[in-house]
Amino acid sequence: MKKLFLLLSVAAMALCASAQETEQVEYNQYGQVVESTPAHAKFQDGILLFEAKKIGFKFWFDTRVQADAAFYFGAPDFCARKIDGVDNPNHIGNGASIRRARFAIKAQLGKNWYGEFDTDWSSGTCEIKDAIIAFTGVEGLEIKAGNFKESFSVNRNTTSRYLLFMERPMVTTLAPSRHLGLQVQYTKDWFWGAFGGFGPELKGSEEQTAMEDNNKDYGYNEGLSWTGKIALRPLYKMKDANIHIGGAFSYRNPKTTNTDGYNVARYSTRNSTNINRKKYIDTDVIKGLDHELAWTAELLGHYKGLRFEGAYITRGAVLDRSINDKDTQWMKGWYVEGSYLLCGGTQNYDADGGKQTRINPGKKWGDIELALRYETCDFNSKDYFGGAANIFSAGLNIYPTRNVKLIINYSHINNDRYANGKGKLYVGHDASGAPTKDPTKVVEANGKAGVDYNMIAFRAQVAF
Repeated sequence: MKKLFLLLSVAAMALCASAQETEQVEYNQYGQVVESTPAHAKFQDGILLFEAKKIGFKFWFDTRVQADAAFYFGAPDFCARKIDGVDNPNHIGNGASIRRARFAIKAQLGKNWYGEFDTDWSSGTCEIKDAIIAFTGVEGLEIKAGNFKESFSVNRNTTSRYLLFMERPMVTTLAPSRHLGLQVQYTKDWFWGAFGGFGPELKGSEEQTAMEDNNKDYGYNEGLSWTGKIALRPLYKMKDANIHIGGAFSYRNPKTTNTDGYNVARYSTRNSTNINRKKYIDTDVIKGLDHELAWTAELLGHYKGLRFEGAYITRGAVLDRSINDKDTQWMKGWYVEGSYLLCGGTQNYDADGGKQTRINPGKKWGDIELALRYETCDFNSKDYFGGAANIFSAGLNIYPTRNVKLIINYSHINNDRYANGKGKLYVGHDASGAPTKDPTKVVEANGKAGVDYNMIAFRAQVAF
């Protein structure tokens, strides 16, 4: 009897163990057995993050909305709503818009791999921003592939949530932005460097259609670009200060994603805000592009609550003499900007990214930041006159929480007589006193010409 009882006990224990093992087996939607690791959720400064430390896995959402409004005043009389009873193309309309509506999914896939997919919905349709896979398994080294910003301009590479002003300086339009490519980056102490090769711009439906049509109809190559950058950080050991001295160079072949055509260049930019849609500065299409050259020099840094940044950027269209017998057409510009946290907060530098990042507020409720900027942009080259402008801006940034940022910007914009929006806008008066769009016919009593005006703009930003 005792032997029978012992046998039954052993059998029961075996059945329980088998049942527990069966309960622990998990399957995915395809019926495959999968490993399951518990993860816990937490908020990191308002960002919801899921983490499984055992396998080094992190997963989080990155959402950002920027709502803007802008008002314009002080424009010359030829910017009136109507001229001789006809709607005037120069009139600047006040307005509001959703500047960005971003939704991203980001993940640290163990200690060696990182992935990101970022989209923007502000236009009402989905636009791909970042789509990245990166190897991060060697200290200081990152090998990144996908669609992302080329490492060229520090201001272009700084995320919009940490910009000093609502918009980047005008000249950063000359800096390459997001393209599909492969980049190697290395960071250690005082040194930061990156080099990559880049193809088409995966932006929206227009660029995608242009690329597909140029491939289908003409068999054009998508166009490779090569971009490299080096930055030196002599104060890397200091906790409350930083200096970043950088320079970058880019060699760029024509892109099939260019919606203005193939083997052409065009340089244009808006003034200070995305609500005024007029592009006063615009060279229009420059035909016969063989390749482009671009370079920049930059200096930035911070000390406690003080932040400063400046850069010079130039980009030239090297032309095919058999199509367009002209010299290289160079566009250029520069800016200087700075800010100070009024309530004792500190600025921060992202050593891995080589750029400024978010502040540490000085008070429990947040901080207030005063910012100033002067910028100039000159798209008048040797043979093409796209216009030039100088802008002085002042800004006030309010940080009530880690997730909310309120911005007030004032700008005085001074466009020259060639900034006529490809001949569509008035830039002065002719000898008869009538408004004219031709810069060569402008006769102004004070010697000035071009559309000069003032702007006050506001932004409410939430990031979570």
